[in-house]
Amino acid sequence: MKRFVDIVGSALLLLLLLPLIAVIASLVRLRLGSPSIFRQTRPGKNARPFQLLKFRTMTDARRADGTLLPDSERLTEFGRFLRSTSLDELPELWNVLKGDMSLVGPRPLLMEYLPLYSNEQARRHEVRPGLTGWAQVNGRNALSWEEKFAYDVWYVDNQSLWLDMKILAMTITKVITRTGISADGEATMPAFTGTRQLP
Repeated sequence: MKRFVDIVGSALLLLLLLPLIAVIASLVRLRLGSPSIFRQTRPGKNARPFQLLKFRTMTDARRADGTLLPDSERLTEFGRFLRSTSLDELPELWNVLKGDMSLVGPRPLLMEYLPLYSNEQARRHEVRPGLTGWAQVNGRNALSWEEKFAYDVWYVDNQSLWLDMKILAMTITKVITRTGISADGEATMPAFTGTRQLP
């Protein structure tokens, strides 16, 4: 049933939002350059890699030695607007339609985080990653990594169609109020470096 909802929901949203997606793609190309779509390998269900699609929100500005500038310096006002409204996430609807992702589930993070998870935290990969999730509606980037992962695992253990509908409804409120967009003092979130183990 969940996959059926994902297919129908993502297909309908892609059709309804196609004009908006086209406009955003044009604006991203104009303001940030080509390509409009940012692609990055992320771990999906059972940690299988897939290509995540998002609208670009940062420039490719680099230092003299060729290395990229920090995110905070490459993230433009236009990029911040796309992130705060979650408009940068719209291309992920194609990932949902393809089956890489679900409408609801733990957010897909970076491949390099995989060896850093505890056994419990790694359980977040027992389900498809989501466009939105329980952690997103309970704090988003204002949460610590440990809090996020705890919410993710709670979702894995308690997922249901009713819970998914609740999360989708809560997501609309979060997007409208633009809460939890970034961690204190960060453009988004600091990198995850592993959970400190108690002695």
